[in-house]
Amino acid sequence: MSFNRVILVGNLGRDPELRYTPQGTPVCSFTMATNERRKDKAGELQDHTTWFRVTLWGRQAETASQYLTKGRPVYIEGRLRVEEWTDRDGKPRYTLEVHGTDMQFIGSRAEESAAAAVATGSKPAANEPTIAQTELTDDDIPF
Repeated sequence: MSFNRVILVGNLGRDPELRYTPQGTPVCSFTMATNERRKDKAGELQDHTTWFRVTLWGRQAETASQYLTKGRPVYIEGRLRVEEWTDRDGKPRYTLEVHGTDMQFIGSRAEESAAAAVATGSKPAANEPTIAQTELTDDDIPF
């Protein structure tokens, strides 16, 4: 018996690219980064980023293409492959590829619109809640 399953939670490195096979099957590709913080020998915190190429198929490919954008957090589950290739200098290189079988969006629309407003320097619309308005307190919990 063998098993190849990987779970990634990270951020998109670029906008998804949607294309179709000659048979009409949707295929979506994007890069994704996961970050890990660890202490080095001197005790300083260091960020370690690992990049993956992710490929989704079918309806998930269309959904990812429609809703995901660069920088957006996402959960991906799938099979991991290491792709070997040669660069211009003739050196062997390796790329981590994930053939996604499950995708889930992370974050809320309120967070996205507030983040977009901060990035563009505008204020959210009057009917859109800001992050501060959506935070829960103990009184909001019904039990």
